[in-house]
This record gives sequence, structure tokens and C-alpha cells, in this order.
Amino acid sequence: MKRDGLIMRCLRQRNFVIGLILVGIVLAAALVSYFWTPHSPTRINVPGRLAPASSVHWFGTDHFGRDVFSMILVGSRNSIGVGLVAVTIGVLTGVALGLLASAKRGWVEDLIMRMADFTFAFPAILSAILITAILGPSTFNSILAIGIFNIPVFARITRGAANAILARDFILAARAAGKGRIRITLEHVLPNISNVLIVQATINFALAILAEAGLSYLGLGTQPPDPSWGRMLNESQTFLFRAPMLAIYPGAAIMIAVLGLNLLGDGLRDALDPRLARSR
Repeated sequence: MKRDGLIMRCLRQRNFVIGLILVGIVLAAALVSYFWTPHSPTRINVPGRLAPASSVHWFGTDHFGRDVFSMILVGSRNSIGVGLVAVTIGVLTGVALGLLASAKRGWVEDLIMRMADFTFAFPAILSAILITAILGPSTFNSILAIGIFNIPVFARITRGAANAILARDFILAARAAGKGRIRITLEHVLPNISNVLIVQATINFALAILAEAGLSYLGLGTQPPDPSWGRMLNESQTFLFRAPMLAIYPGAAIMIAVLGLNLLGDGLRDALDPRLARSR
């Protein structure tokens, strides 16, 4: 599939375009936060606490007098960073294990799949609680927990997709030409399942952001004074009736990021497999 044709096919998908816009907003917020914020997101100003939205504080201030808009901007950077690194861990490790299981078969495949089943028994939040009990709460530990949970997801998907490719006729031709399992896997299997992996990575990116927000909400993720959307939700509970916007702003940010990535993944899936689009 030519690159130009793929781009045009993606742009014809409504979900892809909407998702791209929403994700672009979040990415723009994260990039801007590296160079500029209206105020320092960690500066405490108790006399100006719980101030409403104004020209000085666009989203108002929280119970410590910190600028909410600045915290949202920096929080986007933390959420994207945690999600990106966690998904990268899952992709690199899970894809390698899935390809190994598909290429070797036998006891190697059984061992990898049973390890994946075991890992599934410990969701990201439970893994984070276990890791935190040993190492203490931190951003790194939340990345580790989410990344570990992503590994069996990509291992299973890679193994299933690779097994389907290995049953094709051109694989038999490659074997007849004298190519070994590893070479066939790298030259023929991996390129043909890359579309599936890209779509799954997009969807898991959204789940990673949601998991990071959940862990921060529980106090297991990003720690003070670094802003986090999940912790902002937790801190807003006490002032829910007095200043409801403190919960609405980070909640809306999480919704935009997760919805955008899900729509982007859905649009990519339709663009990469036109049969799905025709069936709708």
C-alpha cells in the first residue's frame, strides 16, 4: 500500500479525522507546557485559593491557589509521557515474545502463553499496588506496572496474527527457498502484521493514559508537586460542590485524550482494512 494512498484513505475516515484533532490538541498542550505556562503549576498562593476563572487565571485556582490551566498543561505532558513509555515497553517486549512463540512453537510457545496468562491475573492497578508496596509510589513505578500489563496483550495479538500469516502460501514459498524461521519472521511476518500492531498500540495508549490517571487518583502514580490529571480529580472531591470546575477540567482532559486515541485507532483500523469500512 502506497503511503499517499494510505494517508488519503485515513483522511476519508471521519473517526480518524476527529481523533487526530483531539489527539493533536493534547499533544499541542504537552509541547506548549515545555516552553510556556501562564503561571508556575507548583506556585502556592493561599490568599487566592479557589478563585473563579478570570483573565489572570483562565481556569481559576485550586485549594492551594495554584493555576489550574497551568496544571492541566503540565499534566498532559506527564500523562502522555507515562502512556508512551508504558506502551513502548509493552510493544517491544510483547511483540518479541509473540514472534518468538509463533516461530518456535512447541514448549516455547506454551511457556510464553502461560506466562502471559499469569500476568493477566494482575491488572495494572493491582501490579502498581504490589510494586508500590516494595519500591514506593512514583511515576516510574506506574510506568513499570502499566508496561508489564501491556506485554501479554501484545504477545497474544502478535502470536495470533503471526500464526495466521505463517499459514499463507507465500510463507511456504519462502521456506522452499531455504529461508529459516527467524528470517521469515523478520522479512515476511512482522511487516504483514505491523498494521494490526499499530492499531493496537494506539488503543493501548488510550488505556495507559486512563490507567495512569487511575493510579494517580489512588496516590500511586505521579507524586506532588508534579501535576497529574488523576490527582487533580482526587483533590477536587472535597470542593466538588463549592468549585465543581476543579473536577470538570481534568476530567474533560482525560476524556479528550482517551476519546481521541480510541477514535484514531478505530479510524486506522478501518483505513488499513477497507472490508471493515464497507461492512458498516
